[in-house]
Amino acid sequence: MVGRKKRTTICDKELQKEDLISNLHEPLISEILLRLSTKDAVRTSLLSKRWRYLWQTVPGLDLALYDFLNINFSNIDAFFKFVERFFDSHRESWIRKLRLYLGYRHHICGLKSWIDAVTRPKIQHLDVNYYSSDEIPVSIYTCETLVHLRLEWVSLPNTEFVSLPCLKIMHLKRIRFTSDTTLEKLISGSPVLEDLKLFGCSNHNAIQLRSHTLKKIDMDMDHSSGFVIDAPLLQCLKTKIASTKDFQIISSGFPAKLDIDLQWRRRRPLERPPKKVIRDILADIRRVSDLVITSDILKEFFLYSKSRTVRQFRNLSRLHARFAICDIEMLPALLESCTKLESLIMVI
Repeated sequence: MVGRKKRTTICDKELQKEDLISNLHEPLISEILLRLSTKDAVRTSLLSKRWRYLWQTVPGLDLALYDFLNINFSNIDAFFKFVERFFDSHRESWIRKLRLYLGYRHHICGLKSWIDAVTRPKIQHLDVNYYSSDEIPVSIYTCETLVHLRLEWVSLPNTEFVSLPCLKIMHLKRIRFTSDTTLEKLISGSPVLEDLKLFGCSNHNAIQLRSHTLKKIDMDMDHSSGFVIDAPLLQCLKTKIASTKDFQIISSGFPAKLDIDLQWRRRRPLERPPKKVIRDILADIRRVSDLVITSDILKEFFLYSKSRTVRQFRNLSRLHARFAICDIEMLPALLESCTKLESLIMVI
């Protein structure tokens, strides 16, 4: 009897938990569903009559085309009609979040109109992954409420004017720029930008990254003619160096944290990087107190000059080192070089 009573109590508690969630006001439930993908939000309609239509009130659309083609829709036309119905149902209300992962095998003729529809009202989060020669509409450059922008594979048109007064996070991956000045305008037109990520983009001319608010820059470029960084509040710079050090920091202040990886050995396993590249990296490391580094760079430092390496690391207080097992013998010399070290993280 005691055991039965205990199980009943647990069931009652579970029912109470369900009631607490179901009895929340619709605006709060809508905020919860906004954190889910649209696919998962739609699934909540099966919970009860109370939840049947709640997902339709969510001020956001988060869709990955491949998920819906495999699970919900039999063809691309059905997907297109679903998105159109969503925008029709929100015509009188504003959309805060739009995330579309469309891939590269399908042509989405309505993409421009969809982006136009959300950038004119009060969208805050825009995330588009779509491989196409079609350019994103220029309305994206003057969205007054946009806070988080993430674009992948898209083509950005040239523009004379950018005004993104609320944009704090901008992540651009595999972007095709019609002009090298487009990126400079994006940054200069974002007066509160704090987090910038550039991955797999290409620039033919040196680009000026000027911002009085940037705190974090993450760069991993395929082909780059270099960046001149003028960001006095920069706290962290993360970058990968392939053949040359393609960035120069001209700010009065230098970031406290540097996360740097050398890809030379992966691309040229039989060659060593030029001494100038190593010397330039060492000059930057001398100025930071927090360093994330790989064993490839450490090995080059020790081969370059052990005595110089000892002097270069003496100001570090935090070190995160990614070691290969075969390079672990460098650890004692590395620790001797870090006389002010307070925190050490090793990943092997």
